[in-house]
Amino acid sequence: MPMLYTTEALSTGDGRNGEVRSVDGVLDELLAVPKEMGGPGGDRTNPEQLFAAGYAACFHNGLRVIAGEQGVQLADSTVQSKVSLLTRDAGGFTLAVTLTAHLPGLERSAAERLVKATHEVCPYSNATRGNIEVILNTTV
Repeated sequence: MPMLYTTEALSTGDGRNGEVRSVDGVLDELLAVPKEMGGPGGDRTNPEQLFAAGYAACFHNGLRVIAGEQGVQLADSTVQSKVSLLTRDAGGFTLAVTLTAHLPGLERSAAERLVKATHEVCPYSNATRGNIEVILNTTV
């Protein structure tokens, strides 16, 4: 399989209460456990927020690429990613994702087909498929 891109990140400190940064220094974020999980929260991010941001951006780019290939004009489109951290009955944790693509100006059926097609090619969707629940919502 041809490699298109590789990046690296390093976690230091105390994991969820530490710091993450990319090796090139572009990403450099302090982390904190959310208040909902008993942590300090505040103005620091957490792994679930980073995952949600990455998934939303990647899926949105995929939507725009596929729309362009199909000759569909997207104006003012957005993708919202909601990531939940869940406990598993067998122990440990898992994630659940809800993606909401807002595609104003498109017919609902065409918008839903575009979202489904994107879900088949998005790297995040392919990485999570069969591992976690991903719900797709489409608004027009």
